[in-house]
Amino acid sequence: MADLAENISATIGHTPLVKLQRIPLAHGVSLYAKLEYFNPGGSAKDRTAAALIKNAQENGILHPGTPIVESSSGNLGIALAREALLGGWEFHCVVDDRINTTTLKYLSALGAHIHQVATQPDPEFDRLAARRAKVAELLAAIPGAVTMDQYGNQAAFEAHASGTMSEILSSLGTTPDALYVAISTTGTLGGCRRRLEQAQAKTKVVAVDAEGSVLYGGCRGQRHLPGFGAGVTPELSRFVTPDTLQRIPDIYSVAGARFLARKEGIVVGASAGAVTAAILEDRSHFQEQEQVVAIFHDGGTPYMDTIFDDAWVEHHLGASVEDLEKLMEKWEH
Repeated sequence: MADLAENISATIGHTPLVKLQRIPLAHGVSLYAKLEYFNPGGSAKDRTAAALIKNAQENGILHPGTPIVESSSGNLGIALAREALLGGWEFHCVVDDRINTTTLKYLSALGAHIHQVATQPDPEFDRLAARRAKVAELLAAIPGAVTMDQYGNQAAFEAHASGTMSEILSSLGTTPDALYVAISTTGTLGGCRRRLEQAQAKTKVVAVDAEGSVLYGGCRGQRHLPGFGAGVTPELSRFVTPDTLQRIPDIYSVAGARFLARKEGIVVGASAGAVTAAILEDRSHFQEQEQVVAIFHDGGTPYMDTIFDDAWVEHHLGASVEDLEKLMEKWEH
């Protein structure tokens, strides 16, 4: 008989670690993917949201009826909307124009109040900065409102130390030689790193960032894909440093997601596409018998109208189907 969960949030975690058999790597290299879209809200942010809510309750920040205001590119918004619904809190989610249409509908279905910041034509306009400014505005305007502060709250580290990384170690039965993690707030990166340090692991931790992100000394540029990268340095990043960092162009993220779908039947979002691309670009550096783990933060269903849509990719990224095919053909060999 299947386990009985007391509510939907009780199903967070214990996501599968799957061995990828068809991604072309050197002989003897084993690649495993932690599929975080098996969480109830479809992403790793379910873990983060649950940890943020628990931390706020333990510290007396959340009370019955307290309004919650948070900025999100999508996944954390979904996770917090569900937690707020179950906990009886009003939830205000601040988003920008890069959010997927499916995600907007999901937030509405959960009863979230959605506030979308207006995009500016100024090339220096930063969406994350605009979202955070809107959060501050709403906190001042809504009596008693609080924020979970996903960009600076170290509860996110604990979510992925005791959850994500501990599960990987348990499933694998050992510490991996390399771990690839997409970064934005750096909560997943920091939590996984913390758990690896506790295990005294020699795992090489690779942060996968978007081109145009300012994280770890990056230069701000135009980014079209939500879910990873940042235009403003989050406070959490001050507490964690990766061993190496891979900055992935948008087109590589798209090709990585499509390549993974075709090879393994695993359909993922943009950040996991970037992680896949980073691994394929790094594969010549792997040693025989190494074990490599990739964290795939979310699934691809919300991205059907974006990274899996040929017309969208050509319009926004200037890449044709032929361009994508050439890149994937390179990875095939």
